[in-house]
Amino acid sequence: MDIFDRFAHLDEKLRELEGKLSDPAILGDQKQYRQVAQEHAHVTHLHNLYAEYQHVQQELRDNREILHDDDEELREMAREEIAELTESSERLNAELRLTLLPRDPNDDKNIVLEIRAGTGGDEAALFVNDLFRMYSRYAEMQGWRVEILSSNPIGIGGFKEIICQISGNQVYSKLKYESGVHRVQRVPATETQGRIHTSAVTVAVLPEAEEVEVDIAPTDLRYDVFRASGPGGQSVNTTDSAVRVTHLPTGLVVSCQDEKSQHKNKEKALRVLRARLLDKMQQEQHDRISEDRKSQIGSGDRSERIRTYNYPQSRITDHRINLTIYKLEDVLVGKLEHIIDPLIATFQAEALKTLQ
Repeated sequence: MDIFDRFAHLDEKLRELEGKLSDPAILGDQKQYRQVAQEHAHVTHLHNLYAEYQHVQQELRDNREILHDDDEELREMAREEIAELTESSERLNAELRLTLLPRDPNDDKNIVLEIRAGTGGDEAALFVNDLFRMYSRYAEMQGWRVEILSSNPIGIGGFKEIICQISGNQVYSKLKYESGVHRVQRVPATETQGRIHTSAVTVAVLPEAEEVEVDIAPTDLRYDVFRASGPGGQSVNTTDSAVRVTHLPTGLVVSCQDEKSQHKNKEKALRVLRARLLDKMQQEQHDRISEDRKSQIGSGDRSERIRTYNYPQSRITDHRINLTIYKLEDVLVGKLEHIIDPLIATFQAEALKTLQ
């Protein structure tokens, strides 16, 4: 059986989805309409891709027939056509195979990005700011929106931690491999001897959770309010606007104080809490059902060292795929495709090996 036989029913599926898009009941439900519209766009893409592939295959068959013609000029034209068509066929074949891979249900989601200083003191906190700027610039290049949810700045321009939401098209699919420990090797600005220090920062990429995905009972939450403060304990607010939310069943705690409004801080804290709870549920599910998880490109373990940024050599190494590039300056200004694209390609190549 040809693996592409499963595309044979796309015409029927497309008609079914088009019918749903004109159904008044679905038109009146914004969430359901959005889901159907996304599926329709996906199936339309598959339909067009498979139609193009079939057209190329027919063209190849027709040109191979011409190779038996008596006219040498026609045969030469056919040989040129076959070379071009073969290249197109291989490209389309690869694209179709990728569509057969199981889709990560989180790929279309926005994310909550958490960056925290690890070992290295102030130098680690400064690198948190560098990574936040790197991801923000990459997001800007992708046309995404970045909203800071919570931050804990230090006086010299860094952060003990910063949490933000990145919204846009397929954010999680691009950034999901960023979770883990990012190590930096450089000479700190405060170092008078010119010695290279090694610091570490932890990055967590959490798919944004909708309320229907994580059911939180109001009785499971405890709210504490307190006065927001800035670096060094300096008061930045004269009212109790900062909010701490504790999820009693799991012990997860989220604090937010960036907004002057207690209501806005509460709303942001709940967004982070929902994302962490969804991530916890998914991690537990993966641990139960997937024994080979650690054999994949990174386990998503927050303690796994995934990347080293070496400033003296302008070198970045991603340890999961043994990738080393000398484009540190480019990556730090947001050109993350130098790393993200090879990561995605390697993951897809590994997954394609399982297709028969």
